[in-house]
This record gives sequence, C-alpha cells and structure tokens, in this order.
Amino acid sequence: MNLRALSLTLLGIFLASTVARAADSPQPSEADFVIKNFKFASGEGLPELRIHYRFLGHPERGTGGLVNNAVLIMHGTGGSGATFSSAIFGGELFNAGQPLDAAHHFIVMPDAIGHGQSSKPSDGLHARFPAYGYTDMVEANYRLLTQGLSVNHLRLVMGTSMGAMQTWMWGERYPGFMDALMPLASVPGQISGRNEAWRHILIDSIRNDPAWKGGEYTQEPPSLRTGEGFLFLMGSNPVRRQQDMPTRAESDAVLERYIQTGLKKDDANNLMYQVAASRDYDPAPGLEKIRARLIAVNSADDLINPPELGILEREIVRVPHGRAVIIPTSDATYGHQTHTHAAAWKQYLVELLAP
Repeated sequence: MNLRALSLTLLGIFLASTVARAADSPQPSEADFVIKNFKFASGEGLPELRIHYRFLGHPERGTGGLVNNAVLIMHGTGGSGATFSSAIFGGELFNAGQPLDAAHHFIVMPDAIGHGQSSKPSDGLHARFPAYGYTDMVEANYRLLTQGLSVNHLRLVMGTSMGAMQTWMWGERYPGFMDALMPLASVPGQISGRNEAWRHILIDSIRNDPAWKGGEYTQEPPSLRTGEGFLFLMGSNPVRRQQDMPTRAESDAVLERYIQTGLKKDDANNLMYQVAASRDYDPAPGLEKIRARLIAVNSADDLINPPELGILEREIVRVPHGRAVIIPTSDATYGHQTHTHAAAWKQYLVELLAP
C-alpha cells in the first residue's frame, strides 16, 4: 500500500469512528420553561420569558434531599444548547464511561436569553426587546433549575465563552449551590481592550446602517455581513486559518461560505443584543466569594483572551480553590473555539470532578 492509499485509509477510519461516536452519543430531550412577569436588571420586563433547554438523564437525590448529579452547561455568544450535542463535545463527555456519562448525570443545557429558541428580539419586539445582560441570563437559568426542574444543588457548572463568563458569576452569586466550576475561554474581569472594541464596532455597524431602520427592517441589513465577518475573525487561530485558506481565492471562498451560513441563521437585532449583553460582566470585585473548586481553562491561541494580558493568571490567586490552565498552541487547539473541542481539556474536567 503506497503512502497516499495509507493516508486515505487512515482518514476513512478516523471519519468513520467520529461519525460512529456522534451517532452513539445520547440525544437530549427538549422543553420550554416560561417565567411570568420577568423583570430585567435594566428595569424593563416581559409578561412571559421563554427559556428553551435540552437535557440528558434524570436528577438523583442524596443525603438531605440535595440533587447530587446535576450539571449546568452554558453556551457562548450566538450559540445555543444544541452546540453540546456535537461529536467534539457531547461525543467526548456524555457517552458511557466519559466524565459526564449521561446515564449517571442530569445535564441541563439552556438556550440563553436572546439565543436559540428562547425569547429574543426577532420574536417580534425587535429593537424594543428589553436590554438584557449576563445578570439576567444567570437569573433566568437559576429559575429554570430551581423552579422549573426542582434542582437544589449542582455537581458542576461549566460554560464556553459567554457561558464561561457566567460560570464565574454563578460561583459568586450562588457560592453554596455547586461543587465545581469550569469556565472555558474567559477571563474574570470586565470586558475591555480589544474585546470591547470589536463588540463596539460590530454594534455600531448595525445601528448606523440605514437599512437597519431602527430595528424594524423587513430584510436583513447589509451590516449583518459585517457582524458575521467579525465572528469569523475572532473565532479561530491564524495557523488553522492559513491552513484552510492558503491562497487569496481560497481565503475569499472560505470567508464567503462562513458568512452565507451565518446569514441563513442569524438576525441583526439578535446579534446586536447578544454582543451587547456583556455590558454588565465584571466578576473581579467578588472573586473571593467563590467557594467551589474551580479550574479555568484557556488556550494560548485565543484571540479574544490572549494569555499575554495576564488577567486570568493575576486574578485566579484570589479564588480560594481556583486553578488556571493555559493549553499551549498545538494541533489540538482551535483558537477561541478550543472551548468546544473537549478532547483538548477533558483531562482537567476529570481532575476537577475527582473525589
């Protein structure tokens, strides 16, 4: 067998095993939880706030009636709970014998306010939708768990990107509610610097687009393309981008495919609100309040949270049972999106959950 044939054979085996693993992954059930007369931190309200969620397994209660196997997993900006059913995430974590084996854990994966199938601007209110923030997202998920699912304790809170930032907030706001915390791709500090700049530019590009029409457009404004372009730029690392886009023509083609995919599923008002929601994020003043064990994982090639800033390393010493991990850049990392490639950091989850 020549080298090319061997390579194709190995590639086929890899793809087949990946597909098989995805097919074998447990498929979550879905439901909605409606919160009546929800009041946002801004002072605005909704008569009904719908939180869509996916779940695997069933809650189990131990000593004193506390639920001892519940896991909350929160997605990133623009995503949904569906993200976690992928082979690269759920296929690595939820199968038999894996760290979050669905046969032994009650795994809850909500769509955040403004995302997925939860209440969002595109449902009809458009730019009149309440200005929500991360505080509101955390509150809504807490009510989902406690009022909707009768969960009074969490074995683990974890999240990716925006969900990671909310993981820090959970640890401060409800310090006795969980055993462990795992924020993936975040820093425990106010959104600032380049991270704030790209968000600000994206929001301005939509608001200043005449076709936005104050949020009452009947077809997506051209500025949504600009927003999709920003998401493309911030998500991966330059080495992988260069591998995927080695020529000018291929670069243009890859970018256009990404943008077209985004245009089919996204909405300008939704995206603007999603990016603006980080306005109230700043866990730095309360890091000492966190009582649960915490392992924060970032990757060295994360354009949004580059390790050169030193924020995570500086602040983690204030978390009583906290540890920070920076995964070196390698073939296993994908820039900011490393947060969803569980194989890159699964070992730290095992460590966090160890007795």
